[in-house]
Amino acid sequence: MKPLLLTHFTATSCIGRGLDATLDALRRQRGGLAPCDFPRADLDTWIGAVEGADAERLRPDLSDFDCRNNRLAQIGLTQDGFAAHVEAAKARYGAKRIGVFIGTSTSGILQAEHAYQHRDAQTGALPADFHYAHTHNIYSPAAFVRAYFGLGGPSMAISSACSSGAKVFASARRMLAAGLIDAAVVGGVDSLCLTALYGFNSLELLSQQPCRPCDVARDGISIGEAAAFALLERAPDTEQDLEDDAILLLGIGESSDAHHMSTPHPEGLGARAAMAQALTTSGLDAKDIDYINLHGTGTLSNDAAEGHAIHALFDGTPCSSTKGATGHLLGAAGAAEMALCAKALQTQIAPPTLNLEHPDPQCDLDYVPHTAREMKIEAIANNSFGFGGHNATVIAKRFVG
Repeated sequence: MKPLLLTHFTATSCIGRGLDATLDALRRQRGGLAPCDFPRADLDTWIGAVEGADAERLRPDLSDFDCRNNRLAQIGLTQDGFAAHVEAAKARYGAKRIGVFIGTSTSGILQAEHAYQHRDAQTGALPADFHYAHTHNIYSPAAFVRAYFGLGGPSMAISSACSSGAKVFASARRMLAAGLIDAAVVGGVDSLCLTALYGFNSLELLSQQPCRPCDVARDGISIGEAAAFALLERAPDTEQDLEDDAILLLGIGESSDAHHMSTPHPEGLGARAAMAQALTTSGLDAKDIDYINLHGTGTLSNDAAEGHAIHALFDGTPCSSTKGATGHLLGAAGAAEMALCAKALQTQIAPPTLNLEHPDPQCDLDYVPHTAREMKIEAIANNSFGFGGHNATVIAKRFVG
């Protein structure tokens, strides 16, 4: 595939607003998980909440979009100068030539939960100020971002469980390749809600302690929330026009193995197919990848399956999972971790796997535990795998002139 430029990117989660704060937390081995105190959630688990998310106030002209998810999206859009860079792209290309592609798993469903808690006692009617289309609707975060910038290009929400925030890169790439747009705002936004917390609890997937990706004693996930975005543009036709340290999106792989509704194939066949396709479309070999950001949720089946898939393609490539610090960011995970991968390419520092004390010998990978690792990183692979066998891998490279 023809390379694309990740010209600007940002991520906000429980470990920091923006990438400087995020990277500082990872370097200091400071995770953001805390015992669950989410309203009405009586669960013995840990969560990664973004401090001040409910206190955020949307612009008056966007008041119909008001919900925790879109408040979190607005917080994310205002970090790292991202909004200014989108406005500059809008001036270059025109509002109708910029697309919006946002991944989410639950969107603003918390707003519907609040509405049901306050429905009319006699009629059962939902409150008059509940705006389903702008909040609960799965398209809500994409519509919000589009309205926030006044964009007029194609816009869509991707909801393929925990691969949503990675699959947006594939959707945007296809639109760019077709010539329908000249740039794309891609990203992922997912916020804490009772549906996600109790849903994962019913599957017996929540850990009662901060999650421990790839650890022999791992016992489940910790749910977090995040907003992460990137601006995608076409790369110049010649390398002479590229700036040093430019981040090039080289390859994307997708697969849908549908092995099971909530359990990956034990040998990671779908994950392996996505990684193999990403390598093929990137034009790189497995040996060219210097670092792999694992999906690494902390569940027994996911980490083992991903380990098998990586062993089938790679040989000793360093890897880590940032979910020990942030929790599982669900539909925002792929976008947030892609921003961290881009930062790793710029800083030449691989993020650590917090809470990894005793690596599982059955996975047997070259983990980056505890402490961030300074190392040569020219190309990365970012894995995001979701329920139902929705798998995606994104490969990016740092340009060195």
